[in-house]
Amino acid sequence: MAGVSSESLTTALGQLEASLPTASLSLAQELFSILAVLDSSAGLRRSLTDPSRTGAEKSALVAALVKGKVSADAAAIVGRLAAARWSDARDLGDALETLATTVVIAVAENRSASVSSGNSVSGLDALASLENELFSFTQAVDSSHEVQRALVEPQAGESAKAELAFRLVPEASEESKVLIRQAVVNPRGLKTVKLIERFANLAAARQQRWIAEVTVSRPLDAAQLERLQRGLNSLYGRELNVNVRVDRAIIGGVRVRVGDEVVDASVLARLGELRRQLAG
Repeated sequence: MAGVSSESLTTALGQLEASLPTASLSLAQELFSILAVLDSSAGLRRSLTDPSRTGAEKSALVAALVKGKVSADAAAIVGRLAAARWSDARDLGDALETLATTVVIAVAENRSASVSSGNSVSGLDALASLENELFSFTQAVDSSHEVQRALVEPQAGESAKAELAFRLVPEASEESKVLIRQAVVNPRGLKTVKLIERFANLAAARQQRWIAEVTVSRPLDAAQLERLQRGLNSLYGRELNVNVRVDRAIIGGVRVRVGDEVVDASVLARLGELRRQLAG
């Protein structure tokens, strides 16, 4: 996906972000169900990506299509997608798949699961667990030609394929099962494991939001590292893993990368408090 489609997807992901803290698996499943409808009708895809139609007209078409069948949140997400511009009709479906997958990943990220020690699993740990479960599934499929044939058997029903897939990873989370089922019943022209790899890559990319790569001009002592951790957690509103690198060329500045966002000493409004904390 490139050009105007890439820009539309970036915008859609930004709009989705505000709703992710309270997102549910049912929302993701609704989005996947709408994706199945889009994939089943080339005429519908053309109508929703027709540049001669206004965004409002395309949003209205989506509203009529899903009225009474999905939640208002799902309808709004797909309506905004349809109103955007797309270079190719398939790009709309690919974007919807990405948004639905992102919702699933966010649900895993938001989940605070209890462990034996009584502590909770961080968002980073939850995402790593999701990625590992997806990887385990691909390994199980790749290791068995019989399973590979069964997953593409045209006579087998969707439920039977999903049940087989779940037996391969019996300890998988509900989030992993939603993604595995999607890859099994609607691979969208890809091999199941290739689609799972795409999902895992999206989970890996989201993990970067929990890792702060910090560059400073001189080594920090334990107290400074603690203040750095506390300041960054406050700045980003979550418990980050902080990796510190020393680069004397930055001459007293601080550079922070979290995911795709880079903050350096030129952004004084955001780093002012952090730099005061580091100074003690």
